[in-house]
Amino acid sequence: MEARIGGRVAGVDEVGRGPLAGPVTAAAVILDPGAIPEGLDDSKKLTARKREAVWGAILATADVSVAHATVHEIEELNILRASHLAMERAVAGLRECPDHLLIDGTMLPRGLTLPATPIVRGDARSFSIAAASIVAKICRDRIMVDLAQQHPGYGWETNMGYPSKSHRLALENLGVTPHHRRTFKPVHNILYQEKIVSS
Repeated sequence: MEARIGGRVAGVDEVGRGPLAGPVTAAAVILDPGAIPEGLDDSKKLTARKREAVWGAILATADVSVAHATVHEIEELNILRASHLAMERAVAGLRECPDHLLIDGTMLPRGLTLPATPIVRGDARSFSIAAASIVAKICRDRIMVDLAQQHPGYGWETNMGYPSKSHRLALENLGVTPHHRRTFKPVHNILYQEKIVSS
């Protein structure tokens, strides 16, 4: 895909649209065509150990930028716009300006000022997007592991904020933290129930 476009190509991907807690994280990566990390693939196809190894190789050889949109921004804007904002920030953080962007998904963030192509299942079709998906996932996972230590009981160190059965149960038993997305239905419903009980 990159070779067909030519020039300096940045792959862009995000992770964290579906969770009930935590930020949405995006990464932009410009790979060195002469140093494509061995084993680079869609992050979902890699084991955690393999992802870590490839991640190290990406950081050592590529121009990498990571950015986030906060829970507050997700609630203010909606999750799609917030994920696009994180992508725009990641692109802006690259050391070198790309000639073209490859964006995972069907839509282009409206704030982009560079030529860009959306690619459905891009992490399986573009090395640059695959690299961005790995970087974004590892960075967001580490944030959630850190938040799990501050807010034990929700299982964020393993569910990464996604609505697992244990996470939903913890929400009911422990309540809502400042890191929960209050506009997301399971969280909103619990807050609504609390409001009824207290009124």
